[in-house]
Amino acid sequence: KYGATTNRTFYLLSFLFLIEYSNSIIMILSDKDIKKSLADGYIKIDPLFPDSIQPASVDVHLGADFLVFKNTNNVCIDPKEPIDDMMEALSIDENRQFILHPGEFALGMTYEIVGVPNDMVVQLNGKSSLGRIGLIVHATAGYVDPGNTLKITLELHNLANLPIKLYYKMPIAQVAFVKLSSEVDMPYGKGNLNSKYFGSLKPIASQYYKNFLKNNSWIDFK
Repeated sequence: KYGATTNRTFYLLSFLFLIEYSNSIIMILSDKDIKKSLADGYIKIDPLFPDSIQPASVDVHLGADFLVFKNTNNVCIDPKEPIDDMMEALSIDENRQFILHPGEFALGMTYEIVGVPNDMVVQLNGKSSLGRIGLIVHATAGYVDPGNTLKITLELHNLANLPIKLYYKMPIAQVAFVKLSSEVDMPYGKGNLNSKYFGSLKPIASQYYKNFLKNNSWIDFK
């Protein structure tokens, strides 16, 4: 009798632990949960293109705006200095394509506005078929922070030995929605995070130099 009671207690505690653990587990939303979260307004993709929801991600499309580096009158890129004047804005439309040459780098944007709540991040990934022609869609910034709503910046790079033609509104990448273990204390864009790209709707040149001006305790840290 004592053994049976002990076993029941053990199983009950194990069950309660699993319930608590399941509430804090990190997971990627499936197509079913993506549809439900969109319908509930929990996540945002605006506009949502037809047939864009994949088994565990959503296809996003290429927007009209780009920033490219000017190759003249610049000796080097110094991350301690503003570089806005080193970049040139370009745009495309249904009749004008963007040609990304071998080794060239450009900033683009998604056509869609993507938003996430305070307990989730968006993971940006490339499309397999575009990767097979040498197109990279992000260099390092592969996700959207909790609490941000924006057009996602694309860090485009051509690894191929031939130019790549990019079309307005073509499927360019895919986003996965990742549930965090808990809601964050400080969402992106709040407090003193020095959030540089909150709510951006056009490509913004690197604002890294601001790390030397604000929240810069790292400089004197030993």
